[in-house]
Amino acid sequence: MGAPSRRVRPEDARRVLRLFDRRIRSRKPAAYLTREAWLGDFRFYVDERVIVPRSHIAELLIDRLSPWVPAPGRVRAALDLCTGSGCLAVLLARAFPRARVDAADISKAALAVARINVARHRLARRVRRIRSDLFSALRGRQYDVIVCNPPYVTSAVMRRLPREYRHEPRIALAGGQDGLDTVRRILREAARHLTPGGLLVMEVGSGRRRVERAFLDSAFTWIETAGAGDVLLAQRDQLTALRARGRA
Repeated sequence: MGAPSRRVRPEDARRVLRLFDRRIRSRKPAAYLTREAWLGDFRFYVDERVIVPRSHIAELLIDRLSPWVPAPGRVRAALDLCTGSGCLAVLLARAFPRARVDAADISKAALAVARINVARHRLARRVRRIRSDLFSALRGRQYDVIVCNPPYVTSAVMRRLPREYRHEPRIALAGGQDGLDTVRRILREAARHLTPGGLLVMEVGSGRRRVERAFLDSAFTWIETAGAGDVLLAQRDQLTALRARGRA
């Protein structure tokens, strides 16, 4: 390995050491201290108004949801539900350049952060931010692709979260007793907001077995990501059948 290409100035070294000290003393996630986080090659602004971006869906969007979306150019409308910092909305817009993207979140504060990221990636003309409790403000709108990283942490896990995670917005993490409170609502309502052949892509962390127990006769597609998180894929027809059986 060759010598470093540039020297670190003393004032820069002191600034980094102060940052290390704050990280150790406060136990705040480093992303909050530096005001930035990365998903793949993409940098995003973050602060305590949103959770730190780490969605496993990001790696799927880098490949444009292949092979589940065989014709990316035909995706004209996409939704990032529970958008938070807007990172997945930005990646959706990049993955499907002909699509208009809605970025929805119940938190006004989170949408303010999403606005920063949409602007920084120069996507304000294609990404629209909407304040909505899941689909409540999206009546009549349909999408070819819906992605969602909802709150899915169980009550038991919430009680023993490490200090780092306690700095993040509880509303973006807590999923109720079994972690599926929000997941159930999404599975119940998503079909009405998908176009024919439309696809729901939803992260559930380590909750695959809980979802399968709750929906025993549902043949969802499951993707094991490199980050060890489980991602659920469901077509509109599957979700429509789920509603018809009264399982969602």
